[in-house]
Amino acid sequence: MFMPRSLKLKRSSDSQPQSTELKKSRASSEDPDSTSSPLAADLPREQLSPPVTADSGHDQPCKATEVLPTEQCGSPGKVEEEKEEEEEENKEEPEEEPVKSFKKSQRWPEPGEPVCVMCGRYGEYICDSTDNDVCSLECKASHLAKMCMGLGEKVFSKTKQDDTGVLPDTDHAGTHELGYFYKEDAFIAELTEEQVERVKKELAIVTHGQQVCRPIIEFEHCHFPEALSKNLKKAGYEAPTPVQMQMVPVGLVGRDVITTADTGSGKTIAFLLPVVVRSLESGADAPCGPTSVILTPTRELAIQIERQVKELIMGLPNMRTALLVGGMPLPPQLHRLKQHIKIVIATPGRLIEILKQKAVRLDSVKIVVVDEADTMLKMGFQQQVLEVLEQVPDDNQTLLTSATIPAGTDQLASRLTQDPVRITIGQKNQPCANVRQIVVWVEEPSKKKKLFEILNDQKLYQPPVVVFVDCKLGADLLCEAVQKVMGLNTVAIHSDKKQWERNRILKGLLEGQFEVVVSTGVLGRGLDLVNVKLVVNFDMPTNMDEYVHQIGRAGRLGHRGTAITFMNNNNKRLFLDIVNRVKPTGSLLPPQLLNSPHLHEQQRRARQRNNQGQDDVVTKNNLIDIIRRHDRSRAKK
Repeated sequence: MFMPRSLKLKRSSDSQPQSTELKKSRASSEDPDSTSSPLAADLPREQLSPPVTADSGHDQPCKATEVLPTEQCGSPGKVEEEKEEEEEENKEEPEEEPVKSFKKSQRWPEPGEPVCVMCGRYGEYICDSTDNDVCSLECKASHLAKMCMGLGEKVFSKTKQDDTGVLPDTDHAGTHELGYFYKEDAFIAELTEEQVERVKKELAIVTHGQQVCRPIIEFEHCHFPEALSKNLKKAGYEAPTPVQMQMVPVGLVGRDVITTADTGSGKTIAFLLPVVVRSLESGADAPCGPTSVILTPTRELAIQIERQVKELIMGLPNMRTALLVGGMPLPPQLHRLKQHIKIVIATPGRLIEILKQKAVRLDSVKIVVVDEADTMLKMGFQQQVLEVLEQVPDDNQTLLTSATIPAGTDQLASRLTQDPVRITIGQKNQPCANVRQIVVWVEEPSKKKKLFEILNDQKLYQPPVVVFVDCKLGADLLCEAVQKVMGLNTVAIHSDKKQWERNRILKGLLEGQFEVVVSTGVLGRGLDLVNVKLVVNFDMPTNMDEYVHQIGRAGRLGHRGTAITFMNNNNKRLFLDIVNRVKPTGSLLPPQLLNSPHLHEQQRRARQRNNQGQDDVVTKNNLIDIIRRHDRSRAKK
């Protein structure tokens, strides 16, 4: 079935007209209080009652299509008079606008309106087969042709058959009979412990926890439902990355997970697959309310994650998402939540705002994901995350992921999880190995000139280029300078931009419309900017975690990239950290940095701390020294 959004969203469970709250008034000089249901076009004519006239003399109105006896309905003249009045009213009713056949007839969406999944125009209609937004019959046909139609009955193709070879009645089956359950593939089970450890060592997979699942080698080892497997391949995920190999099976068995992996390593799909599977398990008869919640620190990241979710759930029954982020109109988001949503992707602030209005309940949530956990659990976001988690049942599954998880955040993450499996891919809190790091010593007045030199260098300049700065005003001014001096198509993006404008810029960046994008940290977290090969840190980030995330925009999903960072004495607090991060990669560091007295002082203090830590360990060699220091400290007291 295919119908306008206004009808689809207001359809009730039975075939009766909606309450007067959902009806729209119809101006009429004869009967100003009369109302008509927006579903009138769908209801049979015999269910519609004509207006009651003052002359009828009866409590119950006559049905328009029935010819009733004279003694029941009055004189024949009055019956004819009622028919004439009804015909006049029908003439006054505006005709319903026909469904648009072609996408070119559809307008472009306003901010916050639904968007067609095929062409991006106004998603005026909802396709019942997929619950996706489309703009016309043309895009509906293209959409159904693109997706796996006819796979609805194959979604749970792995369900066990009984002795008669007939599938059980899924309408009355429990979760264990209806849903999908991960079982270790025979090939993985037959591997020896030595072989498994060799695989993990080769892929730099480190796990901590009890009874950790073995990593898969390919997605087929998970034996996903057929429709989900086809969607996975359509989205381009042919072979799992190391983080997906280990995190997917652990997530599928229901364990809590704390994952640290390089930027661009595929963490999003690693947590989305368990999310989709848990949502499928709930079935169509599950209680109202979402079964999965994904929290992100930025709107752009939430939008990207929802797009990836929609790729995975296409053609799966009763699977709908809701995007709850600030900067976009609230009413459409509240309305969306009434449509039996399974997966919520949200920023904490907007979700708390909706929770306070009691527009959604989280007591049916089975799995919670906190993406970019280090940012989410820092002061500012931390209280919001905890406030959301208070609304979630205690027995939920929790997945925390990030490229960097500092020690303080790591301790809080441990308290939010129960018996978690810790997964580390590569060296913890280190930059992505696919990014070549270049550190350049540039004094503040010369930064713009140096940037122009890089943009003129044919070896380095590979558009689109992302330039990170530390403030919104700086982004606007630098954008203007690059446009004026270099003549490049440049745009600035920061939190003061309206959300629709930020979405437009991000879309243009992904499609290659802009040659240079000047950004604050809004593009520095989690976004898959796969066509970006060069990142310039015009202003050095305030901490090394942000540095790791920002340079990671240039090395997504195995692609090689380059990150150039400008440094001077304004960044002296980070001299030792940058040397420790960059030097092991073999990149040359500027002599001004290596010869800086600030660096030497930081190195001296680091050695002192290390020596003090070693002295605290009692060994044969230092036992006497420890006793003497202890005696001296007592004597002073």
